[in-house]
Amino acid sequence: MYKLGLSSCDKKISAELFENYKKTGIEAIEISVSSIEQCEALDFDLIDTLSDEFGIELWSFHLPFMPFGQIDISSEALADYSISYLEGVMEKASAIGIKRFIIHPSGEPIDDADRPKRMERAKKSLAILAEIAQKYDAVIAVEDLPRTCLGNCASDMIELISAHPELKVCFDTNHLLFEDPVYFIHALGDKIITTHISDYDFVNERHWLPGEGKIDWQAIIKALEEINYNGVWLYEIDFKAPKTIIRERDLVCEDFATNARELFEGKEPTVLSNPKPNLGFWE
Repeated sequence: MYKLGLSSCDKKISAELFENYKKTGIEAIEISVSSIEQCEALDFDLIDTLSDEFGIELWSFHLPFMPFGQIDISSEALADYSISYLEGVMEKASAIGIKRFIIHPSGEPIDDADRPKRMERAKKSLAILAEIAQKYDAVIAVEDLPRTCLGNCASDMIELISAHPELKVCFDTNHLLFEDPVYFIHALGDKIITTHISDYDFVNERHWLPGEGKIDWQAIIKALEEINYNGVWLYEIDFKAPKTIIRERDLVCEDFATNARELFEGKEPTVLSNPKPNLGFWE
């Protein structure tokens, strides 16, 4: 139904990883780094070589958003540095053919009293970054976020992307703690150009495999069809189980291919785990 993708988050970039993608039908990768430290360690030439060798599309790049005290496009104190740093990353990534850049619109926590000024600074930053992306024939996709972050609901996202006509959306299925994801999909419509697929318990983000949480996946798929979504079905899940769930074993690439196939065929996905009992919000 959709091209299958898998984020590199918490995975070692290697020939073995790309070979396993190819063997199991995973066609696209998002190069994902959460921190500046991880970003600095990337070998862009190696990524380019492996993409060519194994025929895996370099679909997107998740821009770093940590450490929170150093990078945050919504903070007046950090925005200018953040923009400058992210421009350098975009230049390197676009040189190997990446044209979609996923960005967090803020860090956290954000007090209600500070929210308006943080929103305005984020919009200013996003407008600048959208212009920078255009220099590289690329686009910025703003990711919906959980909790007190900016972008935690459709109205926030609509305001954020109003900063520039070329801004798009990355729909993260496990970040909406206050809103029905089907409503979100219809509200953002064709602005959604990519996804982060994972499941959760509606309590906090969990990044579980679909079927391990409470999301109605057939409703998600139907809503994406209704807005004519034509991007990738891109899992943002580590091979190792997070501390919130107990799995029989580590996941492998084949598990994602099987999960997608089962979902697209309207079947209940195979579940290899059990959430921990009495799971806390921050556990």
